[in-house]
Amino acid sequence: MRNQSLEETAQNAPRVSALARRIHGWSWQAFPIGMGTGAVYVTLSGLENRSSALIAVETIFYFLNIALFLLNTITLLLQAILFPRQAIRLLNDPVKGIFVPLIVLSFATIIIGTINYAVPSGHVHPGFIYSLFWVYVTFALLTCFPMLMIWFNKPHDLTHFTPAYAFLVFPMMLVGVVAFNVLRVMDPKDPNCLGVLLVGYFFQGLGFFMTFFYICIYVIRIMMTGFLDGHQANGAFVACGPPGFTALALINLGDKARDILREHDLISPIAGEVWYAVSVLAGVLLFGLAVFFFIFGALPYWFKVHKNLHEILGCWALTFPNVGWIATLRILGRIFQIKGFTIVHLIMTILMCITWAVLFVLTLVAFFNGRIFISKPEDVLKDSIPFKDPQTESLDMEEKDYTEHSPA
Repeated sequence: MRNQSLEETAQNAPRVSALARRIHGWSWQAFPIGMGTGAVYVTLSGLENRSSALIAVETIFYFLNIALFLLNTITLLLQAILFPRQAIRLLNDPVKGIFVPLIVLSFATIIIGTINYAVPSGHVHPGFIYSLFWVYVTFALLTCFPMLMIWFNKPHDLTHFTPAYAFLVFPMMLVGVVAFNVLRVMDPKDPNCLGVLLVGYFFQGLGFFMTFFYICIYVIRIMMTGFLDGHQANGAFVACGPPGFTALALINLGDKARDILREHDLISPIAGEVWYAVSVLAGVLLFGLAVFFFIFGALPYWFKVHKNLHEILGCWALTFPNVGWIATLRILGRIFQIKGFTIVHLIMTILMCITWAVLFVLTLVAFFNGRIFISKPEDVLKDSIPFKDPQTESLDMEEKDYTEHSPA
């Protein structure tokens, strides 16, 4: 009789649509897909002698990035409305919660793309870009600090530490990168330029040193446990991000400081040149560290990573963290007039595009095969509103009690 009642309950239980399972199963790990897409047009934009066809390809990736950003944001918003318990669960998850700040990083790639493609065509005014800069800074602060409070409110095992935990600080670190891109479309005589420059330096220093502490813990962890394996092997490439992006930001901010400090007659007549020279020196030092971490993560990667489609989302860490040092290659080649840097930059840009294509295809396969972004029907029902029927709840408890006390 009990089994019959359970079968009748199962037959009468509401069916869960595929769309509801997708919305419930969506996670913040979707944003690296858009960031990897943004990484493609950011690296392509650094190439020499870009043709109109190449710029058109970059623009396609730019709009694809916007589409992915809207898809992820709207889906997670629907999840928060329809399944608030699942949304809260993701925010408090010690692993999935660290991906929440990536929504801010995705927004940063859109701002950079807008500067590259919308401003030159006259569709967007530089004044609007200046406003977007402050929107980004506010967005980063409002996202990072609450997530840091949640993450640091619980203890964490160092033997499971990964550089991906630094995502909690990445948005503040990337303020410097956004700042020098914004300064590209502003007049150095504009008084607002000084504020963008100083804020860029301020947050770049804050973000880099905080993420550097994470990198130090990462080195201690691999001393204790050896190289990262499984899905964590992808996180080894995240260690390239802080030194790479900081090198890129310092050199470009120093370049802008030459004109801004001189135009506003600040500090001394040669202050801008000193800032630039020091920034280049620091950039070269950090560039070396970024390349080391890239090689350090790449050599054991194939032997350590799990080749499973349900872990494909972690593989997107092969793309966006490497943008900083790859873009720095091109700048150092121009500064020191070393052709080899330009050639290596071209090679790495091609590899970036190939990596994106492979990961995008595998991600689509994993999605349509139900390996990612989908929940079990029973999980959806548990988090649905209204809550579960008390009679069904009682039957479930009877079944659990029967199972626990039945012989093996």
